[in-house]
Amino acid sequence: MAQVHKQHSRDPNFPIQIIGKIEDFLGNDEISSKPENHAHLIDEMKIQAALITNNSPYAEVRSVVDNHDDPTLPVSTIRAWLIGIFFSCCIAFINSFFDVRLPSIYVISTVPQLLAYPVGKFLERALPDAGFTAFGVRHSLNPGPFNKKEHMLITIMSNVAKSAPYTNYIVWIQVLPRFFNQPWAINIGYQVLVALSTNFIGYGLAGICRRFLVYPAYCVWPSSLVTIALNSAFHDASTEAATVVGPFKSVWKIPRLKYFCYAFGLMFVYFWFPNYIFSALSFFSWMSWIAPNNIHLANITGGLTGLGLNPFPTFDWNILTFNIDPLMVPFFSTFNFFLGAIFSMFIITAIYYTNTFNTAYLPINSNRPFDHFGQPYNVSAIIDKNGIFDGAKYAAYSPPFLAAGNLAVYMFFFGLYSATVTYGILYHRHEIMLGFRDVWQNVKQWWIRLGKPRTSTRSTSPSSDVNMLDIHNRLMRAYPEVPEWWYMICLFVAIALGMVGIAVWPTNTTPLVVLYGIALCLVFVVPIGIIAAMTGVQVTLNVLAEFIGGVWAEGNAIAMCFFKSYGYVTCAHALSFSADLKLAHYLKIPPRFTFWAQMVPTLVSTFISVGVLQYQVHIKDICTRLAPFRFTCPGPNTFFTAAVFWGTVGPRKIWGAGGQYAVTLIGFPFGVVLVVVFWLLSRRWPKNAVIRNAHPVVMLGGALAWAPYNLVYIWPAVPVAAVSWLYLKKRYLGLWSKEKETRLTCWKYNFVTSAAFSCAVALSGIVIFFALQISDIELNWWGNSVINEGCDGTDGYDNVSSLAVAAGRRNLG
Repeated sequence: MAQVHKQHSRDPNFPIQIIGKIEDFLGNDEISSKPENHAHLIDEMKIQAALITNNSPYAEVRSVVDNHDDPTLPVSTIRAWLIGIFFSCCIAFINSFFDVRLPSIYVISTVPQLLAYPVGKFLERALPDAGFTAFGVRHSLNPGPFNKKEHMLITIMSNVAKSAPYTNYIVWIQVLPRFFNQPWAINIGYQVLVALSTNFIGYGLAGICRRFLVYPAYCVWPSSLVTIALNSAFHDASTEAATVVGPFKSVWKIPRLKYFCYAFGLMFVYFWFPNYIFSALSFFSWMSWIAPNNIHLANITGGLTGLGLNPFPTFDWNILTFNIDPLMVPFFSTFNFFLGAIFSMFIITAIYYTNTFNTAYLPINSNRPFDHFGQPYNVSAIIDKNGIFDGAKYAAYSPPFLAAGNLAVYMFFFGLYSATVTYGILYHRHEIMLGFRDVWQNVKQWWIRLGKPRTSTRSTSPSSDVNMLDIHNRLMRAYPEVPEWWYMICLFVAIALGMVGIAVWPTNTTPLVVLYGIALCLVFVVPIGIIAAMTGVQVTLNVLAEFIGGVWAEGNAIAMCFFKSYGYVTCAHALSFSADLKLAHYLKIPPRFTFWAQMVPTLVSTFISVGVLQYQVHIKDICTRLAPFRFTCPGPNTFFTAAVFWGTVGPRKIWGAGGQYAVTLIGFPFGVVLVVVFWLLSRRWPKNAVIRNAHPVVMLGGALAWAPYNLVYIWPAVPVAAVSWLYLKKRYLGLWSKEKETRLTCWKYNFVTSAAFSCAVALSGIVIFFALQISDIELNWWGNSVINEGCDGTDGYDNVSSLAVAAGRRNLG
């Protein structure tokens, strides 16, 4: 219990009541001398010790993850690889092809997870039990029933293939004449090398960070629980649920698979309304409709271009879960995120209505840069034919100006980075040092083995006392671990590929940019990973990478983009791959199978994404308003603007000494102070529930949810999270989860609901697009047109700018 207290005393996911009892137990010297007087407390500690060592410390993990394993289940089967590679190709093609569409269509990994089950069951019945033996292991086309480990391996394959290479954005802005017009970048060898480099470089860091982000029990990775819940809904469906009493005296006994089908069907049908039939349900800005030409009403309550202050802003599940899934992440994460957004909303309003930095001349909540006429910034007016900054043109034109919402986002981004490092040092220094000690022990053992004969081929998970408290770590010791040198080889190969790609072609960039980007990632990957694993909220390094890269390569946008890619994507991929490793950890999939299930689909999907890009860059009018199929390239356009803003103009002119926005650098010390204040409060009142559940880093993450997004994407998640995590979980735990320790067998519905809704939204959106929208079949009526009208409407966006200019002039007199 001393180990439990050391690891979970400040863990907001761990029940504070249990922490209090542990402290009473550990701090009472009389317990050892007169145990008969404290029999009840001793018995309770025995129960807690048994529960924590034989299961997870967290109810939400116990609700979906089994605390036992069957090592005989086939995992890396021929059919699993066939299904996994097929769906990896499909999801890579769809997401890459529609990445340049407005709005984009993005298939999440739960869709192939959903479709893989019937395909697996079909192959289970159709394929014969025929195969071959290799290295003493028989590989059959049909080794038996399609099981949950095969299913999860397929899901991991699909998950790593779902995102297009980040360097595709660099290629877009290089190749097209309307951007930097560098036709040499169409070379497929160049594209493949830089794409493979950025896609694989994250694996090396993910493998190294396993001791920090995968093995510890407190690294829950909430998003993994939804994936596991969907997996269990299929493979545990034969187990009947116990009768459970729910709200309003309802009685629940429906199996999870049947419940999933009902929830999926209802959301599939409902999503047609906000997505196609009645678009106003997505942005239900009823307050701004009252006076559509009132710019101040639109600024505060508008859902499209305003701040979205509205008690009923949306009835669209896709928008409600845009920033955070209220059924997936803990309530304290959702509420902290919302608090940060509300706090920053007042700052944005104050900046705008005091005309600070001339923001009253611009829309209040835009992510676009503007010139000194209040019009969208023409970046082509300040660069030469090679895309390099031209000082004379810049002086003759205009510096870029930012809207109030965008200014606040940058200021809180600066605060977020300093807060993340400070939080990791103050709150998790013991866990971080434990991970480093495990790494050092492995290095020493490896060095000793170099001079001794090899006696064993098995490498196990770290054996520290804290990690071995977790049942899942103990169960995973049955399988050989992936050696560190496998990941190191992957890392070095990825670095070499990136350096070759940058050096051989005329990028005007030093190959050392790869190492600079990795160095930035190394500073943040562990603290950011711990926060993401505990809260479900991930900090991104894109702005910091742009800032540092812009200072380092001022005037060279392409060099800044490569720095950004290796600084931001390396960390993002390392965390994504770590989350997949945790999935395999929970399902007890042998680590070496997981390694290859990540490597092979990543390789295949990279070539598919590059092939799609090779085709799309030749489409007539691509990335313009005249583009077919709505391929107007919102991502590449934003990437190009950021490239010129941070790379060509450079942060020195904007945030350097005397820069127009230098004051926003106050965010860096603000982030440190904010974390230190909450840490001191937690030291002073360690048992206070409010302070214990306050998370300063997540609050700062909520403060970033602006420009062009707003409260519409945040507030609706709060009441849903409250109902799930505060009402149902506390009053009807049997309905929310299953608790084996209380001998209940009732099946959990919370995470199944989240998975069903996510699958339904994705598939419904794809059906609507291919059945109707691709042929420009639209419903023209008030419910679809009202969101485009008035000051808050998208059709009137330029009018909003003009009205803002007029309002600003009136404010200035």
